[in-house]
Amino acid sequence: MNKFLLTVFIGASLYGRAQNAGSVTGNIESIFQYLQQDSVIGANPPAEKGLLNTYANVFYTNGNFKAGMRLESYLPRIQGYPDRFDGTGIGMRYVGYSNDFLDITLGNFYEQFGSGLIFRSYEDRSLGYDSNMDGARLIVKPRPGFTIKGVYGHQRYEFREGRVNKSDGIVRGFDGEAHLNEIFKKMAAFPLDITFGGSFVSKYQKDNDLALILPENVGAYGGRTRLKYKNFTFDAEYVFKENDPNVDNGYIYNNGHAALFNLSYTKKGIGIIISGKSVDNMAFRSDRDKDGQDLLINFLPAMNKTHTYNLVATLYPYATQPNGEVAYQAEFLYTFKKDSKIGGKYGMPVNLNFSTAYLPIRHSMGLDTNRRLYEGRLFDQSDSLLWQDFNFNVTRKINKNLNFTLAYFAIRLNNDVAKISNDLNAKGIIDAQIGVLETNWKINKKHAIRSEYQMLFTNKDKGDWATLLVEYTISPNWFFGVMDQFNYGNPHRQEAIDNGTIGKLFSPGSASIKKADYHFPIVSCGFVREASRFMVSYGRQRAGLFCVGGICRFVPASKGLTLTFTHSF
Repeated sequence: MNKFLLTVFIGASLYGRAQNAGSVTGNIESIFQYLQQDSVIGANPPAEKGLLNTYANVFYTNGNFKAGMRLESYLPRIQGYPDRFDGTGIGMRYVGYSNDFLDITLGNFYEQFGSGLIFRSYEDRSLGYDSNMDGARLIVKPRPGFTIKGVYGHQRYEFREGRVNKSDGIVRGFDGEAHLNEIFKKMAAFPLDITFGGSFVSKYQKDNDLALILPENVGAYGGRTRLKYKNFTFDAEYVFKENDPNVDNGYIYNNGHAALFNLSYTKKGIGIIISGKSVDNMAFRSDRDKDGQDLLINFLPAMNKTHTYNLVATLYPYATQPNGEVAYQAEFLYTFKKDSKIGGKYGMPVNLNFSTAYLPIRHSMGLDTNRRLYEGRLFDQSDSLLWQDFNFNVTRKINKNLNFTLAYFAIRLNNDVAKISNDLNAKGIIDAQIGVLETNWKINKKHAIRSEYQMLFTNKDKGDWATLLVEYTISPNWFFGVMDQFNYGNPHRQEAIDNGTIGKLFSPGSASIKKADYHFPIVSCGFVREASRFMVSYGRQRAGLFCVGGICRFVPASKGLTLTFTHSF
């Protein structure tokens, strides 16, 4: 299959170039790390010391024909990536044809049904996550406003010795969506905009368990709607999954469900968003025996604000719980008008956000005739808190060259369930208070400075932290940055000082440890020219979880040099 698609791709590209037709686009990304030993933070470089991740995407289009491929190289993989990434080879390839009526893809593809509750095949390179499908996809648009999708194939599981290995299970499904105001001409001017959709996805995996009788075909189906009236928008989705004994749920025979809704109101200067999510037993994989982030067919969106500030985003991130959670989020955005008493000369935007998640209530049933252990009901939450986040930020523009943002975050995390930290002082609920001051100063047309001052306070885990970030930009080509994370309130450090054993605790064989050993500094600089970007950084990286949208990966502690290069064509 790889050889066939590669031959088609190269042949079509060469023919197109020879006929002076078609276009070739793509991008290249390369990350190199040279790591050093640092026993204080537990940084242990691999034997190779040098690590390399490289990707090259090439896409070709010629009229209705399309083709693409991605070359990947892990020599070996950078730290934090799954251990199933190594070697050099073709990680993705496809050919296809599309017009106004249909779109056909053979090979690898990414796709999503609705919000992803039932099916989402996607890539997030920063997480080392890639669940692309290998098979066939068909998209048909029989008339404007009506779309039908069909997918069939295997999921990508690992990339070993330069070859993609796929899941044993087969995934197949279809999705339909109808925009009524576009389909029916009489509704074109109707004030209520209506969209309906429905999906069905199933997986097949052979039952090779000697102790249990496992369903080889597991289906999930659901529906969704989106309504828009003037400044109001409401969308909702519900998915039901048939019994699917797997490693996540302990091989029980319960059904699963997931529901999601969003209600928003927006107009100039104001925005209100209210969201809710109910999930029970919704780990849906093409291999029942895998766990973590492996071979997930669906995606459960995180019900919280996506944070970008260092201490907020990296120390206590929100991790989605596929086995069960009831979550809510509310956000309020308001901009005080220009030339008002509060808004001042330039106006002042204010953002308030609150999110929370609880374990669901599971009503015990014993073991009924269908081998179900409990009943799970929609939005039936317990009092067991998983996550809570209250935050606000205010941005004030002093003049045309200077503005600042003041932000506050109050986070509560149940570490017994989320398992963000393995520290002995991190049991139960972790309460963290975080304050941030961000400044932006445009010195002149070419020079600008951005800075962040962050403080985190908690009496659990590793205690209090501070982060200082300063970025200096010389437009349009150069940028420089320095950041330092300082764990100044670590209770273990204080205990060691009191007992006179700090050297033994953090650096065996050393009689003492300097205060600077609790700093995690990193300096960086970069150069940008047209579509090319170079960056070099050196410093320490603390161990912890890196999360995007509720999906997380563990990144070990490291110290060393990192070179990054990207280019688009």
